[in-house]
Amino acid sequence: MRYQSQEASAVAIAPEVPDTGRACVTCGAETTEVLPQVMDTRFGVPGEYVICRCSECGLEQTLPRPLPDDLKRLYETYYNFGGEQGTIYTRLREWFFASRLYRLWLAVDGDGSFHTRKGSGRLLDIGCNEGRGLKIYRRNGFSPEGLELNPKAAEIARSAGFTVCGTLLEDFHPATPYDVAVLSNVLEHSLDPKRMLQDVARILKPGGQVWISCPNSESWLRSVFGRVWINWHVPFHIVHFSPSTVRDLLVETSFTGVKIRQVTPALWVASSTITYIFARAARSTRQLRNPFLVLALICFARMVLFPLLCLGNHLGRGDCLVVVANIPMVSRV
Repeated sequence: MRYQSQEASAVAIAPEVPDTGRACVTCGAETTEVLPQVMDTRFGVPGEYVICRCSECGLEQTLPRPLPDDLKRLYETYYNFGGEQGTIYTRLREWFFASRLYRLWLAVDGDGSFHTRKGSGRLLDIGCNEGRGLKIYRRNGFSPEGLELNPKAAEIARSAGFTVCGTLLEDFHPATPYDVAVLSNVLEHSLDPKRMLQDVARILKPGGQVWISCPNSESWLRSVFGRVWINWHVPFHIVHFSPSTVRDLLVETSFTGVKIRQVTPALWVASSTITYIFARAARSTRQLRNPFLVLALICFARMVLFPLLCLGNHLGRGDCLVVVANIPMVSRV
């Protein structure tokens, strides 16, 4: 199983979006380069990319943007869930996610996947992969369903008793709207994040919520790790949100009451450290799958760097944005 960190699957791809050169993916204004020569540090995807910032809305984005068909092939080659089941690793992971130890860890490390939120009502996990999150949301009181394009992952989620639709969000028209839609490390993968949020607003009932987690482009760890910061994740991360740009996009797409907090997962710190040491152009960073190395660095980050990580979150420079926004009771969509 390839390295995944509750990331999006191919559900984030919007197949009708044309390549518009250096124009901003959301507002169409010109962009300027802020960081050149960024490479894939996880899977070894060949090529170099640049990070550009829009002159109008300030949104940062990866350029050149892959064409939709090329991006689909990249997901199928490098990224998507391949069907791993019944191994020691997957059994341990299943046990950990169901344990009190996991909830204790989230209380210390920060909950970037909304796994500690309890409630009720219909919940849609967009990009649910093989359903790990669906199981947690069900234990927390929700009636969860999923949206997942990867047929292997979707089938495993269905075998656990969940309703999972294998279609693009833009083509998804549920008979009954949802109370909650979850975009956990998904929105940054979208070739058209504005359209994605408009579609999320469409499937939510008045008063419903969207839960979003995504990397923070203003993280202090970006400055520390530079081009090998794990959250550049080119070419899969198309957009790079700051608190202001994600707030502006939510308001523009009919959401209100936007609340943003920040966390810095120790796993993300460990992953950036590993890529800083080991990443090489056009080579997969196998050390990201070394459980002993990853665990050692996670413990170091959480125990030794704890004051720095907390300070970064407090100053608005944490690594992960955790966002909740509402559809008005009288929907404007």
